[in-house]
Amino acid sequence: MSYVVASAIKDYLKKQGMMTAGDFPEAASASLEKALALAVKRAKDNGRVTVRPYDL
Repeated sequence: MSYVVASAIKDYLKKQGMMTAGDFPEAASASLEKALALAVKRAKDNGRVTVRPYDL
């Protein structure tokens, strides 16, 4: 499952003067999934069902 919009990533990187490798959006999505899992764990460990910005 993808959690990112590939075209938005490509647009952002293009504005920074960079090119995007074809597999970069997939890697970005995997990185985001790990961050979300850690945020969920932190919220649960603190007895909450709401994930908050500081859980990242």
